[in-house]
Amino acid sequence: MDTRLLEILACPICKGPVVHRRDAQVLVCRADRLAFPIRDGIPVMIEEEARQLAADDPLLER
Repeated sequence: MDTRLLEILACPICKGPVVHRRDAQVLVCRADRLAFPIRDGIPVMIEEEARQLAADDPLLER
């Protein structure tokens, strides 16, 4: 993912920052505990496509 793109992307629900988890190919919103998929290098920032993360999910770690 392009670093400049990551700087401007925000969670579509809370408008907070998202974190790129390269190994899992997702963008994670820690505030809402959601993981948005990245398909073919394109982030899918649609609430219905996001996966809810458990409070202890390793993707939420810093």
